[in-house]
Amino acid sequence: MTSNCQASSTWTSRGRHPGVRRAGPLPAVALALALVGAVPGAARAADLPVLTVQPAAHAGWFVYEGVVQAVRRADLAAQVPGSVLELNVRAGDAVRAGQVLLRIDARAAEQAAAASGAQVAAAQAQLDVATRELARKRDLAAKKYISQGALEQAESQYRAAQAQVRALTAQAGAARTQTAFHMVRAPFDGVVAVVGVERGDMAMPGRPLISLYDPAALRVVAHVPASVLAGAVPAAQVRLADRDAPLAPVRVQVLPMVDERSLTQEVRADLPAATAAAPGQFARLALQGAGDGAAGGARIFVPASAVVRRAEVTAVYVLGAQRRPQLRQVRLGPVQGDAVEVLAGLDAGESLITDVAAATRAAAGQP
Repeated sequence: MTSNCQASSTWTSRGRHPGVRRAGPLPAVALALALVGAVPGAARAADLPVLTVQPAAHAGWFVYEGVVQAVRRADLAAQVPGSVLELNVRAGDAVRAGQVLLRIDARAAEQAAAASGAQVAAAQAQLDVATRELARKRDLAAKKYISQGALEQAESQYRAAQAQVRALTAQAGAARTQTAFHMVRAPFDGVVAVVGVERGDMAMPGRPLISLYDPAALRVVAHVPASVLAGAVPAAQVRLADRDAPLAPVRVQVLPMVDERSLTQEVRADLPAATAAAPGQFARLALQGAGDGAAGGARIFVPASAVVRRAEVTAVYVLGAQRRPQLRQVRLGPVQGDAVEVLAGLDAGESLITDVAAATRAAAGQP
């Protein structure tokens, strides 16, 4: 947040300075602007505006771009295949936990459950017969009218009937559970973010149907260079795009993992419960003192307009041998107003060309 920053830089110019406007104070920037003389070759007729880059230290607030995320989000998918018969919600609807959001055709599953129930009833009838037969055989065995083998056979038939009932009862329970899979319910109170199906579509297992999020649990996520965090959890402020005043997060968390490509760590700032925001919304995360590098807080900033972006390459033009423009690949950090931090690829004292168009023409040998 540029309004909270303490340091500023002064840009001074000598001679003609095309394409560079006089800017106001920039946070954490100390850059001295000087124009070089005529460039040999095709660029003799025009002086190139050049910045002599100097490091600067700053102990105020450093701003990083972020995005609003939902702490609780669910992508609901079908567990069984079938045609969507009912669709009870639309994107933006508020739902309650347990509410039926859609129904899938469950006629086949219901018929299977009914068949399993009938099998349980038949097995139970066989168990009743086996129970009465066992009781009769025990009475006869007590009076020595039948052999011990006959009694043991009756007991075996009784145990088999019991096992059959238990097995079919479990099978019937699984069939009833299967019918419940044809209803998709809300797992928590929330808001419908996305409805990815229409009535009559075929729902397949694993295919997302409806996305929900909890509007009472939101956070801002930003990726901050690991070198400026140094394992600490700094004080933070959050500024949303539709709010003028910053918000104080209820909790700030720095994830321990460092991304191997960008060398950044994810910082999560939980928003107050009453904050009106939506997942995916742009936000800025300001961290106090999260920018004082290992070298006494020295950092290098350049004007954002001097950065060249071509496909996946991010670079700047510097004056090389024989005072000719050379394209130098750099790795950028956070943006501070009209300036952007250079994390790697540019050293203090080097001459940075601020007019990208003029530098491109000069590098190509065009007037």
